[in-house]
Amino acid sequence: VLDSTFVRIDTDEGLSGWAEGCPWGHTYLPAHGPGIRAGIETMAPAVLNMDPRRAGPINRAMDLALPGHLYAKAPLDIACWDIAGQAAGMPIAELLGGCYPAPIPVASSISTGTPRQMLAEIEGYRARGYRVHSAKVGANVEQDIERIRYLEENRLRSEVIFYDANRAWTRAEAVTVMNALTDLPVTFEQPCETLDDCLAVRRLTSHPIGIDERLDTLEDMTLIVSEGIAELINIKINRVGGLTRAARIRDLALAHGIGISVMPTGGTVLADTDAVHLAQTIPEPHRLRVWSCQDMITVDPAPGRGARVDDGMLSPPDEPGLGVAPDEEWLGEPVAVYLPGSE
Repeated sequence: VLDSTFVRIDTDEGLSGWAEGCPWGHTYLPAHGPGIRAGIETMAPAVLNMDPRRAGPINRAMDLALPGHLYAKAPLDIACWDIAGQAAGMPIAELLGGCYPAPIPVASSISTGTPRQMLAEIEGYRARGYRVHSAKVGANVEQDIERIRYLEENRLRSEVIFYDANRAWTRAEAVTVMNALTDLPVTFEQPCETLDDCLAVRRLTSHPIGIDERLDTLEDMTLIVSEGIAELINIKINRVGGLTRAARIRDLALAHGIGISVMPTGGTVLADTDAVHLAQTIPEPHRLRVWSCQDMITVDPAPGRGARVDDGMLSPPDEPGLGVAPDEEWLGEPVAVYLPGSE
């Protein structure tokens, strides 16, 4: 079960901005659903009455009110971008630097299993038009080598498979697997727990490495660039604190020729839509993929609206701002309301 927080910011001009914050459970990263709501309660007095179009001052006000806790700041930042886009009459992607309008491949998420089980899962997504897959590894060194070889032998030439260890390998395990597969042109994602671990592996291996769970801040991105840790990154909007901070990370990555995937940490079509807005500001070949968990959830707060997976691709809506808002009747009464002077 995922714990999502839907945020609406209202303005005195009659515009309302929406966003969603959704950690992937409570154990995946240092973030949890109730923490978003607690963080908003703390930060609300600091941002009420501010102009939501001024992303820089708003983010500074949040930082002064609550250092850290980026995941709690993300929905406030995104909702402000929604308002800014509506006020300007432009989609968020255009405000974030300009849109490269081609649809973006959506990566499937393939669970660790036997090689045949994993291939069967890929074939299921393949039948639905998916061309990019994220295959989870990290359970056993010998089995991981077998899995990767089998999947590469059965991969279509039009497909890309990223092998995602999700921090599961030790340094020795990562080096063993990667060096056993030097004949294959494959990419490994977050092989070890820390950036230091991944740098140590980088120095002993030749495959491209992607950083995901250990990219939280612009300082992390600066270290990745300066030390040459990775050739690819995953920007997860909720984890890095929203679109304002994500755009800074994007720009540094592009300046150094690093490939970029953009993803929600989890959530519904609202989270998918803010991610694809940022993704559409990244030019090819640096724009790699997005991710969506639309096929993993059983509820839909905005039926038929927002960014929808179509033949394995995702595009943002053309409407100003985020371009999607949830059904408020479906959401029910808000659990908290913050007004000027209510602190």
